[in-house]
Amino acid sequence: MKASMNPMRKIKIEKVVLSAGARGKDLEKAHKLLNMISKKKAHILKSQKRIPDFDVSPGQEVGTRVTLRGQEGVELLKRLLGALDNKIKQKQIADNHFSFGIKEYIEIPGTEYQRDIGIRGFNITVVFTRAGARVQRKKIKSGIIPKRQQITKEEIQKFMGDVFKTEIA
Repeated sequence: MKASMNPMRKIKIEKVVLSAGARGKDLEKAHKLLNMISKKKAHILKSQKRIPDFDVSPGQEVGTRVTLRGQEGVELLKRLLGALDNKIKQKQIADNHFSFGIKEYIEIPGTEYQRDIGIRGFNITVVFTRAGARVQRKKIKSGIIPKRQQITKEEIQKFMGDVFKTEIA
């Protein structure tokens, strides 16, 4: 039986995560930006430890993030890839996920400049999974997922080329 015929080997997008790091007034702007782009409520991230080089102390608000799953995540990903002319770099891809950044949100097709937000950028992470991955995450009777069940860089490249017509540079 071929691997492509096995339904448990089918790759799917688990989630699309938009994130932006900022503090103070910039954090409010980043929060508004993610709310506007995702049409969902973003939440504020607080630091867990002290980082003196960045003048960060525990409990301080340092960023914002929103997670999209299912069809709305896929639709947003199509729009966000349009800002990059549907091209991603080889070094942005890792096992099970890939990440990229958008320097200015006005590059996204269909998005207009907002005076109260200004010019801001943010990061996007797309996480892939296969059927059966919940076995490792569940609390009762959890199991071990073998290395062969992870999604490799080559499989992500093929999936993105087939489904989203994305070029890998």
